Amino acid sequence: MRKLIVLSFITLDGVMQAPGGPEEDVSGDFTEGGWSFGYWDDVINNAMSKQMNPPFDLLLGRKTYEIFSAYWPKVKDEESMGLNNAKKYVVSTTLKNPEWKNTVIINKDIVESLRNLKKENGPEIQVHGSGNLIQTLLNNDLVDELKLKIYPLTIGKGKRLFAERTIAAGFNLTESIVSKSGVIIASYKREGTIKKGSFAL
Repeated sequence: MRKLIVLSFITLDGVMQAPGGPEEDVSGDFTEGGWSFGYWDDVINNAMSKQMNPPFDLLLGRKTYEIFSAYWPKVKDEESMGLNNAKKYVVSTTLKNPEWKNTVIINKDIVESLRNLKKENGPEIQVHGSGNLIQTLLNNDLVDELKLKIYPLTIGKGKRLFAERTIAAGFNLTESIVSKSGVIIASYKREGTIKKGSFAL
């Protein structure tokens, strides 16, 4: 069974939209794109390098795939953090002829296809960006680990990592560090149900 791991940059209020630049995703009239840039430091860079060092396949939604495929093929393979050489699965009903090498389109029976993909032999499956796709993954309990970079800021509006379709689920914190700029880098492993109780007398 392959692990499916979500790597995401989020704000304190859970926004994950357009961390990398103003034009990355302006849907919904989002104007705060690029919010991660001013906090980037070598601690975050080293954490990302470590997380992307193991062999991995990529699972992406169409919008993130188009952003990545417009940029990473222009970068030398040895400088692409493994993205160019990774096998890429893109969930889309509209993408027809992907040009980024090693790309497979998933366009029907999406949840069942992803369950079967996890059952195959192969490296871990990493999800980057892909906010809409992540909602499907969380809603169907397909996420094994969350590797989050939690930024010390709030935005108030925008696409959120945990939206209405997120199911109730328990997670175990497996690793955490804090960058010099105050970003919490935390890894959570899916683990059982919520541990409920009551403080009532």
